[in-house]
Amino acid sequence: MSQESRLPDIAAGAGSEGAGQARADDAGAGEARADAAGQARAGDAGAGEARAGDALPPYVERVLEVAELIPPGRVMTYGDVAEWLGEGGPRQVGRAMSLYGGAVPWWRVVRADGVLLPGHELRALAHYRAEGTPLREASRAAEGHLPRLDMRRARWDGGGHTEGHT
Repeated sequence: MSQESRLPDIAAGAGSEGAGQARADDAGAGEARADAAGQARAGDAGAGEARAGDALPPYVERVLEVAELIPPGRVMTYGDVAEWLGEGGPRQVGRAMSLYGGAVPWWRVVRADGVLLPGHELRALAHYRAEGTPLREASRAAEGHLPRLDMRRARWDGGGHTEGHT
């Protein structure tokens, strides 16, 4: 992923005001994000409980901002998000998404091999089909006969959201 094709520089804080508005408008998650620290773990992809009123760690907030900017029908890998942020790695992004991702479109941050999120396959698949995300049908030999994401067609590089990024 080239530097020019990345999202606005929310990692450094630049453009985060506009990203916040885009989150509220595009993802419909503005109010959900207001409660994210207290309730996101109880959401779609999370587990456990966070104390109400706890602030999200800054890295987690940046990861969630990127997840909210991914358009319907497109995905980014955990590694793509980490690379774009310029810190952490796929495991750190995955941890942030598993603990706090329930308030954002968690199904749009995926494994690089296109395998659906274990334990959430059917919920994710319903989202992918509703959004028209490109899928590769599973062979009869595939466990559970679940499709995979067609990463070549579904992967998003942040195109169209590069304003303000240096």
